[in-house]
Amino acid sequence: MGDGDVDVLVIGAGITGVYQLYRAREAGFSVLLLEGGGGVGGTWYWNRYPGAQFDSESYTYGYLFSQDLFDEWEWEEHFAHQPEVERYLNHVVDRFDLRRDMRFDAKVTSAVYDGASGTWTVEAGGTEFRTRFLVAATGIFSVPHFPDVPGREQFLGEQYHTGQWPLRPVDFRDKRVAVVGTGSRGVQLIPCIADDVASLTVYQRTANWCTPLNNAPITPDEQVRLRAEFDAMCKTLHASPSGFLHQAHDRATFDDEAEARRAFFEKMWNSPGFSKLTSNYTDLLFDPAANAEWCQFVAEKIRGIVEDPETAETLIPKDHRYGEHRPPFVTGYYEVFNRPNVSLVDVKRTPIVRVTADGIESTDGSDDFDSIVWATGWDFGTGALTRMGIRGRDGVALEEHWAEGPATFLGIQTTGFPNFFFPGGPHAAAGNNPRYNGDQVDFITDTLVYLRDNGYDAIEPDRGAEDRWMTMIDRWAEKPPSFGKSSYYFGANIPGKPRRYLLNAGGRPKLFREIDRVRETDYKAFRLSRSV
Repeated sequence: MGDGDVDVLVIGAGITGVYQLYRAREAGFSVLLLEGGGGVGGTWYWNRYPGAQFDSESYTYGYLFSQDLFDEWEWEEHFAHQPEVERYLNHVVDRFDLRRDMRFDAKVTSAVYDGASGTWTVEAGGTEFRTRFLVAATGIFSVPHFPDVPGREQFLGEQYHTGQWPLRPVDFRDKRVAVVGTGSRGVQLIPCIADDVASLTVYQRTANWCTPLNNAPITPDEQVRLRAEFDAMCKTLHASPSGFLHQAHDRATFDDEAEARRAFFEKMWNSPGFSKLTSNYTDLLFDPAANAEWCQFVAEKIRGIVEDPETAETLIPKDHRYGEHRPPFVTGYYEVFNRPNVSLVDVKRTPIVRVTADGIESTDGSDDFDSIVWATGWDFGTGALTRMGIRGRDGVALEEHWAEGPATFLGIQTTGFPNFFFPGGPHAAAGNNPRYNGDQVDFITDTLVYLRDNGYDAIEPDRGAEDRWMTMIDRWAEKPPSFGKSSYYFGANIPGKPRRYLLNAGGRPKLFREIDRVRETDYKAFRLSRSV
């Protein structure tokens, strides 16, 4: 390899890519990271809309590889907002001198494997790079999706997507604003701009089971406790199937009488973030009757907050149970609909027909707007990977290889694409993403060391190992607590996208078990080769 080549090339400066850069460099590899954006952050660089924030606790989302790093960074909130997250990631990059191995504004447009040399040639921003090992840490939330609505290009006002927010602040004061979409991003944004706008019209396709995030500042006493309990916290997070600190409940729903059950539901309603999933009754996601009890409780809460009965009913999901879609966690969301300047449009009842020069036309008429915000999600899981021009052995295109949906082993490699890894991509986390993605990065780095120490130059999964892993993915996709087939976790939000489960519903236990098997059998699940 030439002087300008590297052992490992990482794509993406999000939390996973930064960690991969750190681990590869610490393991003694020459490494370069390419990032299409202008700075560090990945999801937390592009998603800077008002209200963008964690719904995993800040101290469980951040890096845990260094206690010194953990001790010196004081998170301001239990669920940090985007500006703090971006500051944190830049602090990590500078703290460990990672920036010298990063190139920004370097969007990858092709990555081609050469079987003769066993290297990848990657093109970004008109420059070519060569590497032995290619790691695409491009994430699951990196390709914004716009619905196929005629006339978007005709609109004369301003348009934004929550996943592609401008670096400059957006001023919504006294403007007529439409927000299309009420998923996790839309429900964060809506309460944050309602005070400023002249009018806010929310276009909802699918109502979601929103519950309070219950964020709060981290007190000085809590800061001291977090540092004192660092080792215990890491141990708990490592053992947690979902990567959270939350303690599991010890009872099923109908073990309690109605009065005790309601008191427990109140406790859950007032609990932080994902604990409503992870610390709720043990049968919440397994027993339809138990799930219905919780849904009835949440529906009563919505009716108690939203003053207009028709609006309240529109905001209550009728087409899925709690947990079948990713449940958003909110601050002041339902209260917004009591404001006189906020209105709700049920897109299933009155579909959007087109965007006009002045606004949005639905089957119920036209409304004029100054700004439209598309909070309509992403091409989840595979979107970035299938758009980068990745070509494996014999020039096979990754998008063709995955035409029927992604097939992977461990959610990190696929057959026919040697030395190509994608932590945090398809078949990755069903929980706190950085914990699971970090597990994958650790395994990838250990694997690269194994190859180096044993004189191997190339690695890809054995077809049988991939088939076995995919059998597990497909089988667990049919079981609770996996998400429903109408969710974006099956690609259901993208017209024409194959319906294939994009997570590992077996979670970290299945990942750890398979990794242990790989190590115990001396990497027999992979095809390894040496240069002649």
